[in-house]
Amino acid sequence: MSTSHERIWVGIDAGKGHHWAVAVDADGETLFSTKVINDEAQILTLIDTARERAGEVRWAVDISGRASTLLLALLIAHGQEVVYVPGRTVNRMSGAYRGEGKTDAKDARVIADQARMRRDFVRLATPPELVTSLQVLTHYRADLIADRVRLINRLRDLLVGICPALERAFDYSAAKGPVVMLTEYQTPAALRRIGVKRLTTWLERRKVRGAEAVAAKAVEAAQSQMTALPGEKRAAKLVCDLAHQLLTLDERIKDNDREIRETFRADERAQIIESMPGMGPVLGAEFVAIVGDLSGYKDAGRLASHAGRAPVPRDSGRRSGNYHRPKRYSRRLRHIFYLAAQTAMMRPGPSRDYYLKKRGEGLLHTQALLALARRRVDVLWAMLRDKRLFTSAPSVTQTA
Repeated sequence: MSTSHERIWVGIDAGKGHHWAVAVDADGETLFSTKVINDEAQILTLIDTARERAGEVRWAVDISGRASTLLLALLIAHGQEVVYVPGRTVNRMSGAYRGEGKTDAKDARVIADQARMRRDFVRLATPPELVTSLQVLTHYRADLIADRVRLINRLRDLLVGICPALERAFDYSAAKGPVVMLTEYQTPAALRRIGVKRLTTWLERRKVRGAEAVAAKAVEAAQSQMTALPGEKRAAKLVCDLAHQLLTLDERIKDNDREIRETFRADERAQIIESMPGMGPVLGAEFVAIVGDLSGYKDAGRLASHAGRAPVPRDSGRRSGNYHRPKRYSRRLRHIFYLAAQTAMMRPGPSRDYYLKKRGEGLLHTQALLALARRRVDVLWAMLRDKRLFTSAPSVTQTA
């Protein structure tokens, strides 16, 4: 096969329905610019077209998520080198190119040119099946939790229009019993009619824990309001529907958590990760889904940087030693270490000792917690590197 160039770079602005691909040569001249439907046949045609133009093709994409899954799978399966150019980089560099407009073609051109000029972009590879499964499951869990929050907010908003005292009486996000009650009794009049004793029996038949306490608190709230508010009947029907939806959603979340736990524990590193205080199967699964096999992190500092736990300098002129939190990091990974540190800090052990030490040095609660989270990045890295479980015995690399 004859080729006209030794090497070219193809930048792809990825999307759900279609991608836009632009190829540039070593001088930055555009060789072709084309729209590619997110379809196997068209992507394979794009790969063949690029191969015909050069002996070596280097690819760059701006999305490494679900929208580019088929694209990346086909490129890697055909032995192509692919790097990830962050969207933030594309947005910032677009201003250096001619024209103020923003198009898919221009973004793809910027992606290709950045890949041509820079060598520090992360190379993409097909993650193992287990990691991919955890990515799907943990993203789905995040969607379910977001749906749950919206349902609870709508339910509470409707309850305020029926009986403000009943809305204040329970934490509907944490207790299942009150939600079960709302599937049948939503208005003050209905709760007063059934009374504490009969409501307790009704809740017990539905296996509600602390049925008597729930019934007593609900009837007490109902007795504080004798006035039926406008729109009460319609609002009550909607509350009933939302309560049923919330109970169904909770079952889906429970099933999803079980699947996450089973999938995560099939990983050989699961026992090591879970041995660290505060790192349960859900947080552990999210950690693995983000970092994969850790091959992209040469040391604990790189992992800390990705988690937003490594400050970066902001020096200028005579000002030095001015450090700030980085802007480019994984919010999810940062949240994982923060939650794990928060849980571990509440129990006796090295993590709480380290937290109290930082408080003794004058740090505020949040500052001490963030310092603990940073320290735990080093500890977890060392555990995974050495393939050993967490132990409360102090050592050189493990004190949190």
